[in-house]
Amino acid sequence: MQKLFSELRCSLGNHTGKFTTKQVIWTLKYALTAIWPGFVLNKTNMPYICCIPYICRQVHLTPHPPMVFLKTHRTGSSTVQNILFRLGEREGATFAFPSQYSGLHYLFPFISEALPEGSSQFNLLCSHMHLDLREVRKVMPQNTVFITLLRDPIKTFESVFGYYTSIIPAFFRAHRATANKGKSALSMFLDSPETFWDPKEPGNGLAKNPMSFDMGLNNQKWNGSWPEDLAQLEEAFHLVMIAEHFDESLVLLGALLGLEHADVAYLRLNARAGNCVTELDENMQEKVRLWNMLDTLLYDFFVQVFWEKAAQFGLERLKVEVAQLRASTEKIQQKCVSRAEVPPGELEDLLRPWQTETATIVGYEVRGNLSLQDQGFCIRMMLPELQYHSHLYFKQYGRDMRAAPAD
Repeated sequence: MQKLFSELRCSLGNHTGKFTTKQVIWTLKYALTAIWPGFVLNKTNMPYICCIPYICRQVHLTPHPPMVFLKTHRTGSSTVQNILFRLGEREGATFAFPSQYSGLHYLFPFISEALPEGSSQFNLLCSHMHLDLREVRKVMPQNTVFITLLRDPIKTFESVFGYYTSIIPAFFRAHRATANKGKSALSMFLDSPETFWDPKEPGNGLAKNPMSFDMGLNNQKWNGSWPEDLAQLEEAFHLVMIAEHFDESLVLLGALLGLEHADVAYLRLNARAGNCVTELDENMQEKVRLWNMLDTLLYDFFVQVFWEKAAQFGLERLKVEVAQLRASTEKIQQKCVSRAEVPPGELEDLLRPWQTETATIVGYEVRGNLSLQDQGFCIRMMLPELQYHSHLYFKQYGRDMRAAPAD
């Protein structure tokens, strides 16, 4: 079987043109009888066979402009990344992957050397990073489109805290301090955040104003450069999407990139189980707001910019196209999803999202009785970030991604 996988990969895995009828018939003949049973059950086969369901489609040579998607933490960005992964894979884009793991050393400002050796310029960059525009522009063409996603700062911080409680030092200290106190770690932290937070500790970058940190701003305190920095970001980013207006954001993204509604239809990815989300009362919300004042400023600024762009697009037109996008998304959900919000223990390895110690991340179960091509399409719609990332890296470089250093 492994030999067959290797033969198929050699034949199809790096193909960038239109497949001949002979190739299609040959591949389907063997794929239908041998490959699909192992598609989900054996994740190690993915690099060899994930390409097969696209065999009847012509691969375009990146007709869309090169893109940078600044993947902000816990804003819904994994869902947008999946849209761009699918678009880039379909069009044969060259991805700007990190040299190891799946994030561009986001604890420190982005540097071009974080990309694999021998790389020069790319079509698509959509990983987590601590933004440095000058460094990013070194590896991206001049006509690159910059996009990102922001979310209500209160919801963002609650999600960042819940997801990274055991990873971010300031949060973990608060977690340890709750022993026998009868308080949640989040409540303990918000009562006196300065007690747990050391701004000089690199791992604490997301512990205060996490979106400002991702955007490359000074996230520790207001300074005189903030107005100029915001103006530079507004000039650099062609679209800053807003999570609370997610579908409207995707319509504007589609218009910016010349995409159809079906291209930006989505399944919500990397979401926590409902029992892992902390409901904040007004008192806690105010504490979060005070601790993340710069994120509030950033968010409010770009919400205004967003609605200015929406007005230019046309609000009535936007309303109509949002309805069309939602119809496309609903159609895909009915086509692909057997079960949603599936606990990780009930998912195959291929579709199981990465789990943290303090959050349960749910996923999807793919519907059965689909054609080979529909199976490939649906798998991609719900493929978690790390699995899709590894597949695309293997497809681009012909090798597995190096693991992050243990230290």
